Amino acid sequence: MSIIKGEKNNFDEEVLKSKEMVLVDFNADWCGPCRMLAPELEKLAEANDSLKIVSVNIDNEGDLATQYNVFSIPCLVLFKDGKEINRSVGFKSSDELEQFVGE
Repeated sequence: MSIIKGEKNNFDEEVLKSKEMVLVDFNADWCGPCRMLAPELEKLAEANDSLKIVSVNIDNEGDLATQYNVFSIPCLVLFKDGKEINRSVGFKSSDELEQFVGE
């Protein structure tokens, strides 16, 4: 599954109403750890068809970052049935990502 660009106008549909578990990556283009995390998330997306990954750029979607109390990035928020079930801040390796999402 490819990574979906998360925006205010599609967040409800892609994340909150999703039947799949959703990993939301709050990030920014200028963030070094965010850039390091991006290829790890791509690997996770390719290896896992049952997990949806949504990338939210906080510079473009500041309201979403505020709504979900994102104070540091990269911030990964795991949603199931529209509710937050786990959260992590900072870079994670492929193995750590798999553990985080429960694979």
